[in-house]
Amino acid sequence: MIEAYNNLDSVLKVYWAVALFASLIFIIQAIMTFVGSGSDDGMGADFDGDLDGMEAPFQLFSFRNLIHFLLGFGWTGISLYNVVPNKVVLSLLSVAVGLVFIFLFFIIIKQLMKLAENNSFNIQDTIGKTADVYLSIPAQKAGKGKIHVSVKGAIRELNAISGSDEIITTGSVVEIIGISDNYVIVNKV
Repeated sequence: MIEAYNNLDSVLKVYWAVALFASLIFIIQAIMTFVGSGSDDGMGADFDGDLDGMEAPFQLFSFRNLIHFLLGFGWTGISLYNVVPNKVVLSLLSVAVGLVFIFLFFIIIKQLMKLAENNSFNIQDTIGKTADVYLSIPAQKAGKGKIHVSVKGAIRELNAISGSDEIITTGSVVEIIGISDNYVIVNKV
């Protein structure tokens, strides 16, 4: 096996060395992540520096991103070595695929971050929002009706009482002005 490696072209040797090194580190990172040792998720930079005050959920310059780039770079170079005769074009293509690997990692992490969001419903979040009346609401807290309101991307059906002396009919648009005993208090807009 070492003799086969020594007989390779020097460019292909570099691609193999990069791909094998990156693959080994990637496998170690994956194992450490699954056992809980490698809790670094690639969100922070591996150095201390101010990137123009940029507040982002993802840092471009991290060790994990370097490994992803090297995976794409090395394995693309190996895979396309005999297909692309021009070594400069092969190098540019390998760099492009390495950058695509980083971009894909960014997309995956962004989707995983959405899973960590707290989307639990809190009736206090409805104050100030507009809603549609689903069942007519009697005047001045004489009875209850129902409204549909969008909170954190979900439509909620809530019991509502009127904050004014007029009946609010089905289909009207209302604003939620307060909360009383798990009922929202609404006024017609």
